[in-house]
Amino acid sequence: MIHRRPPLALLLPATLTVAGVLLPLVYLALRALGAEWNELRDIVFRWRNAQLLGHTLLLTGAVLVSTTLLALPLAWLSARSNFRPRGLLLLLGVLPLAIPGYVGAYALIAAGGPGGALDRVLGLTWPGPSGFWGALGVLTLFTFPYLFLNLHAALRAQDPALEEAARLLGRTPVQTFRAVTLPHLRPAWLAGALLIALHVLGDFSVVSLMRYPTFSAAIYQQYTAAYDRVYSAWLALLLLALTAAALWAEARLMRGVHVARVSPGGAREPRRMPVGRAAPLAWAFAAALGTAALAVPLGTMVYWLGLEQNPFVWAGLWEAARTALGAAAVAALTTTILAFPLAYIGSRYQGRWARVTERAAYLGYATPPLAFALALVFFSLKAVPPLYQTLPLLIAAYTLHFVAEAVGPLRSGLNVATPRLEEAARVLGEGARRTFLRVTLPLMCPGLLVSAAFVFLSVLKELPLTLLLGPTGFETLARNVWTYTEEAQYAAAAPYALALAASGALLTLLILRRERPQRSRAGSPPADSAPERFSPPSQGPARGRS
Repeated sequence: MIHRRPPLALLLPATLTVAGVLLPLVYLALRALGAEWNELRDIVFRWRNAQLLGHTLLLTGAVLVSTTLLALPLAWLSARSNFRPRGLLLLLGVLPLAIPGYVGAYALIAAGGPGGALDRVLGLTWPGPSGFWGALGVLTLFTFPYLFLNLHAALRAQDPALEEAARLLGRTPVQTFRAVTLPHLRPAWLAGALLIALHVLGDFSVVSLMRYPTFSAAIYQQYTAAYDRVYSAWLALLLLALTAAALWAEARLMRGVHVARVSPGGAREPRRMPVGRAAPLAWAFAAALGTAALAVPLGTMVYWLGLEQNPFVWAGLWEAARTALGAAAVAALTTTILAFPLAYIGSRYQGRWARVTERAAYLGYATPPLAFALALVFFSLKAVPPLYQTLPLLIAAYTLHFVAEAVGPLRSGLNVATPRLEEAARVLGEGARRTFLRVTLPLMCPGLLVSAAFVFLSVLKELPLTLLLGPTGFETLARNVWTYTEEAQYAAAAPYALALAASGALLTLLILRRERPQRSRAGSPPADSAPERFSPPSQGPARGRS
């Protein structure tokens, strides 16, 4: 039974979470509006703002187009063709998630140009990536898996009767794909595209390394180099406005979209199309993608790793790994604990409070991390100055930013532990506490572990929050990759980059484990498993912020 109002024991921590997410953002707006009118007029109507807006929108749109051009054919080959081995295509579509964007940017920069890895090993003077095209290439290679996973799931879940009906009506395979298959993929594409758009809008490391000015890069430069806090606050608000526009556009485009089924009962396995004469082209596509997204970055890191002889770098690696792992473990614990009331309220209750608390948690996740960090900086300096640049503030930032990422798996676990099981235990004489410990908690354990793992890996790869809020001397793997890459010390950055790639591989294995049970269920997903629109970020893979 779903009650209308949550108890105070759940509502209080959920309300504190909402306050933790909203208060810094409100103070950021007040700080931006607190300047004198003449100063505000000069800041808001600067020509540079229009340039940054154009660059940001151009890069976001270009990345959406390029990731679609990579993800759609790869998803079709792996889900709907007889290409063998299909497992290879799935690995190509998922493994790039193991490499954070700034690590991929470091690897491609260190591979190209005179004296790069390609020049030294193969004698190829490949131009190093930079500017718009460099940012576009790096972001495309390491964000397209978000779109691939959504499209792959949608293609496997589609009712084959729809395409069969179109063919019986005389449509050609190309016409059937355009009239039937593509409209079915619209919800999945919008969900993946929203994730990619939010990632590109919030990214500052890749665009900074590529020297391509966007809102995120300008915020970091204004705050750390120019110390112009009012202008950086306004840039953060403009970036928040772009994020809100992306969320509104996705919701608007999803309005009235329904994925229909024709055949009753369980879903049938779609008929796989023969690749035929296009097989060499498919192999060339897979080889080129694997080389650009995996072989070159990993090979570059291994090459520069062999050149690093400085013992201080190796000593720093173990210290940075210990610091990063410790912070990630604490943040994973606090985030999972804080996410439980939100997940429980969302699955067991309805009404205004249930909607407000859940959406506020997603607002913290959707907020670009650089803007969220800047809001916490301003708020802590005003409200609690001793808390600025301390480990508790950094852990709080991790927790509030990634709490929505932990809600999804917890809600999945609560859906397994249905209220009927709890009611049955209560009818048999168990109290509320023993019912939770003996019935609900055991069924939730997988969701708890997945939530903690997602947050752990996201925190391990997090860069903007660490740079702006980390205590003095707080060295992590991500921070050292960024520092050494900015100084063009590629050999020194290699151990940290490889360590981050290895940690990202854990997330890849988790995704593959979640994918394997779906493939084993009667050949395909159930009829009601069509991809949903973007809601909890954890319905897809955890995105590493950069």
